[in-house]
Amino acid sequence: MKRLKTILFALFFCGSLFAQDKKITYTQFDVTLALTGNPKRGEVDPYTNTKESWFLPDGIGTKLGYGLRYKKWVGLGIHSGLIWDWSNKLVVTPVFANLRFSPSISDEIRITLQLGLGKAIALGRGNLSGDYKKISIGIQNDDDILIFIELNHYTIPINNQRDSGNISLGISLISF
Repeated sequence: MKRLKTILFALFFCGSLFAQDKKITYTQFDVTLALTGNPKRGEVDPYTNTKESWFLPDGIGTKLGYGLRYKKWVGLGIHSGLIWDWSNKLVVTPVFANLRFSPSISDEIRITLQLGLGKAIALGRGNLSGDYKKISIGIQNDDDILIFIELNHYTIPINNQRDSGNISLGISLISF
């Protein structure tokens, strides 16, 4: 593990040295809205006479990351943020490495796959921490705005469960 940390540090250090004449870094800011299934979905509300929605909001999150990239096609960065899970009454701070692939599918559109792996720390819960994993897929336009769906998983034992997570919809602003 120490070798991996040393390699990642050397990679970022070397990248920042050689980035003086051309920019090979990126910055990414995400905002997400977690969703959960509505147990009353499809039922008719007697007051408004409308059907209940399929999903309900279940949390919000934000992440900020910085990393190295090759063109706009592939990137490797370090990210962190806050995820507030309403149903579990949990606030998590993930710190993770993020690997992103963004192949172009047209002149102005890219499909983006992001994989994240790291650690998650529960705030206000003592020394409660665990592993963090994320995967997201989305559509990125030429203005570097990414709309995505994301699956977060953290192995923090909470509410008689050994792990937790959520599915989120999000938007990301990326600066190359």
